[in-house]
Amino acid sequence: MTQQPFSRPGAIDLSGLQRSASSPPAGAAPATGAAGGSSYSVSVTQDNFQQMLQESMTAPVVLVFHSATQAPGSDAYAADVAAVVEGQEGRLLAGLVDIDAAPEIAQAMQIPQVPLMLVVLDGRPVTQPIPGALSREELTTLFAQLGQQLTAQGISGRHQPRSAAPAAGEDDEPQVDPRYAAAQDALGEGDIDLAVAEYQKLVDANPADTEAAAGLAMAKVLQRTQGADLHAARAAAADAPDDVDAQTLVADLDLLGGHVEDAFNRLVALVARTSDADRTRARDHLLGLFAAVGNDDERVLAGRRNLASALF
Repeated sequence: MTQQPFSRPGAIDLSGLQRSASSPPAGAAPATGAAGGSSYSVSVTQDNFQQMLQESMTAPVVLVFHSATQAPGSDAYAADVAAVVEGQEGRLLAGLVDIDAAPEIAQAMQIPQVPLMLVVLDGRPVTQPIPGALSREELTTLFAQLGQQLTAQGISGRHQPRSAAPAAGEDDEPQVDPRYAAAQDALGEGDIDLAVAEYQKLVDANPADTEAAAGLAMAKVLQRTQGADLHAARAAAADAPDDVDAQTLVADLDLLGGHVEDAFNRLVALVARTSDADRTRARDHLLGLFAAVGNDDERVLAGRRNLASALF
């Protein structure tokens, strides 16, 4: 299982769809499909696909592409995704796409295989496609990490349960977890220093708050990289391979760019060839990046093993 920090590539190409609607046809029953009618999952059709993209303006939508004919068992995987998303209390919404029933969607999104999962935010894919079927344990870990990254990046919206959608004219503003409101507001306003301070308050008050800890770690990465030029940073690091400041800056930039393993490997190698105070600084910086990604991430687990080998 792999997972990357959120990025914002181009919008989904809908040119392959012959028609779409902003909402299901009048009188249509709520779609359930493989989800079994859960509160935070919807069977996606050609008619409601555009509506699902609109839903992603509030909080991420996890699209799962499945097919009983092309990949027997993938329907059960889609149901597993829906069940795990259910436990996220609205941080995510599962959109289950049966490509046997809606081949136009798979064609428009150029889906190479099934099952395949894709996270969409603001109408755009924000992770690399995740092919194959993950176990429920892997899905739980993955979605917990996504939740940590959402908090770290100030994305606080929550979907409302399908059974409790607001009536016309009712307030449908995204729900915000009040614990993180101050830090997320600061991120939204571009005040990264304030966001770091607010997350630090949360961590000081409750060191067991993993979302706050991840938010603090990621906010510190954003703080350290403000105004940094990637090309200049790489050139400086190449000229000074044992300079802790130069190497950690490139590692931070790599992490933000989604090159997580590169960031970890750079600092593991720095730990291996330095000593005393420099080694301690490199190690502590790497531990901070582990926290930003999520301590249960497979890449973090591998990074910890590599770090232990470098130290001992």
